[in-house]
Amino acid sequence: MVVTTTRADTGEPLYSTFASRYVRASVPRFKMPERSIPKEAAYQIINDELMLDGNPRLNLASFVTTWMEPECDRLIISAINKNYVDMDGYPVTTELQNRCVNMIAHLFNAPIGEDEIAVGVGTVGSSEAIMLAGLAFKRKWQNQRKAEGKPHDKPNIVTGANVQVCWEKFANYFDVELKEVKLSEGFYVMDPVKAVEMVDENTICVAAILGSTLTGEFEDIKLLNHLLTEKNRETGWSTPIHVDAASGGFVAPFLYPDLEWDFRLPLVKSINVSGHKYGLVYAGVGWIVWRNKEDLPEELIFHINYLGSDQPTFTLNFSKGSSQIIAQYYQFIRLGFEGYRSIMENCMENAKALKEGIQATGRFEIVSGDVGVPLVTFSLRDSSRYTVFDVSESLRRFGWIVPAYTMPAGAEHMALLRMVIREDFSRSLAERLVSDIRKVVADLDGRWARTAIVAEVKAEEKPGGVVAYRKSVRETTQQQEIDGDRRGRVDRKKTSGVC
Repeated sequence: MVVTTTRADTGEPLYSTFASRYVRASVPRFKMPERSIPKEAAYQIINDELMLDGNPRLNLASFVTTWMEPECDRLIISAINKNYVDMDGYPVTTELQNRCVNMIAHLFNAPIGEDEIAVGVGTVGSSEAIMLAGLAFKRKWQNQRKAEGKPHDKPNIVTGANVQVCWEKFANYFDVELKEVKLSEGFYVMDPVKAVEMVDENTICVAAILGSTLTGEFEDIKLLNHLLTEKNRETGWSTPIHVDAASGGFVAPFLYPDLEWDFRLPLVKSINVSGHKYGLVYAGVGWIVWRNKEDLPEELIFHINYLGSDQPTFTLNFSKGSSQIIAQYYQFIRLGFEGYRSIMENCMENAKALKEGIQATGRFEIVSGDVGVPLVTFSLRDSSRYTVFDVSESLRRFGWIVPAYTMPAGAEHMALLRMVIREDFSRSLAERLVSDIRKVVADLDGRWARTAIVAEVKAEEKPGGVVAYRKSVRETTQQQEIDGDRRGRVDRKKTSGVC
């Protein structure tokens, strides 16, 4: 892009394509520069460096939305200078958030009437939403234990080892023990039976995942609700359920309306969902909704009046932008139930096409199931020559960002590739990706064959007539490098941080 400006000293127009027309010396990286530079130069310097980033549309590692309609883009830009926390100054934005909360509550079958107000709040993302939900459960459990005169200093949460890293953060930051149900071969989500066995009197909630980060699968929350109800009846406890629907909350209601996972189950007291995933909004916005007002302890809600009228707030941060909340409301009224269902159906069809293309190569084993969020996870059938980490790295040459990772405890021997299918991933892109995967596999096969130990074997005559065979130094060194690289990649442990 050509930037046009005018020199202040001469009035001469300057057509500048590159910032070096303005700035000869490199810009300091870690200290603020002493002098100002023209806005065109600042823009070009940053823009040039950002070209080295990956293409968000080809980033299949992330669930996060990477495309919205131009009309919504304009709404986002127009609201980018609004601080959401100033509710008195921006009452319409506050009203739009409340409408979103109520729409989500009804979508999740909360027990509220048509004219009742749901209990919930918009957050920066599901991580903040989970922190708020966990705090509510912890405080309610502590209050109950205090009222009963029992110890209240060792709370715990039961969840699966496939849990997202934000749950580990909550447990660490807020001094709660995280009791994880290990995975098992062929079963890569939390087992409800084992989870309920781990529940004790100090369990503040069982956290179930609707849309596992690792494989996209839904956990059996209906069975969990049944088993936990029986245990509560036997023990006299009242252990509740929280549903982490970050990925699946905007998928299940449209694709699997008869699946019971939400507030239709009595023990489900709160649900979080990411608006910036299948809610179809740019990062970052999340939502947390409670079943009833009684499930959110009043003492966690703060009231301020120094920005205007009395304003209740329950967030971890204070200031945040209004744009994503407005964008979420735009998507709700623009698409409606019909539009969301159509988009999710198309995502699943594209995921199915991608899965079939990957299976047709004959080189991979599909791990993800047919019911869940639109993604494909798969492993190599034969990892003796190269690993999924090699495949991931090779796909970068074509612009694709595809994560490779090892599974958590109980299935740590497995290493997978994962491809998340979003609204902006078309059928033609799926076909191109399969084609590129075939190229990568063929290239890795050829590379392995060239470095395999099948080259010349030299024979030497030794004293006494003994013939010794040895590999060339070059061949031995190459194979050592390959084996070392393979071991290093397989040993990498990156599971719960995958997003």
